[in-house]
Amino acid sequence: QVQLLESGGGSVQDGGSLRLSCVVTTGVPLSSYTFGWFRQAPGKEREGVADISKGGGVDRYTNSVRGRFTISRDNSKNTVYLQMNSLKPEDTAIYYCAAGRQFGNTVGRASDFDFWGQGTQVTVSS
Repeated sequence: QVQLLESGGGSVQDGGSLRLSCVVTTGVPLSSYTFGWFRQAPGKEREGVADISKGGGVDRYTNSVRGRFTISRDNSKNTVYLQMNSLKPEDTAIYYCAAGRQFGNTVGRASDFDFWGQGTQVTVSS
């Protein structure tokens, strides 16, 4: 079983930055899992934002955030991060951390992930 707890959300101005953290509680090494960040805005479907391989050597991003967001992991601290720079109002959403046992063929496929956090709100104002 895996438990995920996100933090770091908040309200920022257009162009600002936030760093989300996802603390992972699990009985096995963190390197057993791939991780992803997803988001869901009001009235919209959940969207995959970024994911990272088990060893951290491969990270992928959806087109709308590539070059602005960076996913990383610190297996020694059982924590996954999402650094978000140059934030835009359209980035406003609840952001979720997710863990899975396999690294899928494409970024942001929810079916590749088995465990989910409760989410943290990110609001970007213009």
